[in-house]
Amino acid sequence: MLDSLITSKTRQKLLVKFFSNPKNMGHLRGLAEEFGESTNSIRKELNNLCEAGLLLKSEEKNRVDYQANPDHAFFTNLQDLIQKYLGLDKLILAVLERMGKVSQIALVGDYARGIDSGRIEVQITGDQLNEDYLENLSNKLKSLIDKEVLFQIKSSITDPEALFLYTQAD
Repeated sequence: MLDSLITSKTRQKLLVKFFSNPKNMGHLRGLAEEFGESTNSIRKELNNLCEAGLLLKSEEKNRVDYQANPDHAFFTNLQDLIQKYLGLDKLILAVLERMGKVSQIALVGDYARGIDSGRIEVQITGDQLNEDYLENLSNKLKSLIDKEVLFQIKSSITDPEALFLYTQAD
């Protein structure tokens, strides 16, 4: 889906990195190493995204860090697009459908850090949760979104990089 809309693979990786979790940051060499690409291709796309106002850059000594611009008019739209691309919208609906009294759903691991690894790790908190449902759900989601989904039931979510996808309203 995203491939037909955004043809540059490097740009896709950068958008997933920065818009899957707005807390994610990166610098040129680190991104090149993470993506296994040349610094020139990363630099070109970072410059394009900065010129469009989608990314902010901050300089400290000899290092320039990049982060999504939450004040950009398309920030929310891009974040929604990336979450749909990753299948997070389907994941949330599936979990809430038959899991019991879900308090929180959080994305952890690679995707919380913006790495499109094909393995989505999700932590869930709540009361009277249907653990048997998770294994079936994991298989169902793999066929729907073509990514491996690993669920964990926790008493609390303590991962500092966790991206909260759902929090029950009090």
